[in-house]
Amino acid sequence: MKNGRQKVIFCDFDGTITGNDNIVAIMKHFDPEGAEPIVKRIIDRSLTVKEGVGAMFALLPTSRREEIVHYAIHNATIRAGFAELLAYCKEHDIKFLVTSGGIDFFVYPLLEPFGLKPEQIYCNASDFSGDRIRIVWPHPCDEHCDNRGGCGMCKTAIIRSYPQGEYERIMIGDSITDFPGAKLVDTVFARSHLIDLCEELKLNYYPFETFHDVIGRLKEMERA
Repeated sequence: MKNGRQKVIFCDFDGTITGNDNIVAIMKHFDPEGAEPIVKRIIDRSLTVKEGVGAMFALLPTSRREEIVHYAIHNATIRAGFAELLAYCKEHDIKFLVTSGGIDFFVYPLLEPFGLKPEQIYCNASDFSGDRIRIVWPHPCDEHCDNRGGCGMCKTAIIRSYPQGEYERIMIGDSITDFPGAKLVDTVFARSHLIDLCEELKLNYYPFETFHDVIGRLKEMERA
């Protein structure tokens, strides 16, 4: 702990902890009619992430729950070094949080082997009680969020709950849902599209491919 601030890591899930985006993979595999136009509207931002994800899952019948859950869990791979990063954080008193736009029915099972506590995991929830899958949003935007309620799982609201004066805030991520949070934290570990944003805004970032890269840089930061 330097300068009296505890390190806290906010780590994305899809495409960061996992090797691919699980929501995209589910939609490509099951290919419900009407999903493609929704994806295009998310990309062109005529739909918020919350609206788009909710609309896409509403295309899937709950009668296929077992099939969808099985595919999501068995299709995903965990990025190398994740267990080691968790061990490093525990050893060095770094608070580790998963901040995910993913859904509970695949996020929790995939993280279960790693011993994370429920309070360390922020993600969206699902309701299979009706005819169609309904996504539930337990972590909404706060009054400071620029997306005006459109995040679904608001990463910046979680980040703001750890004040900069008390915490050295670190983000690990890869995509558009990490852009707003990257502007708030002290340090970013970035891959894929997030690198472009960090370059454009000249943010303090380090590229990574595996979590071993992240551990190596955290060690250097500790020595600095």
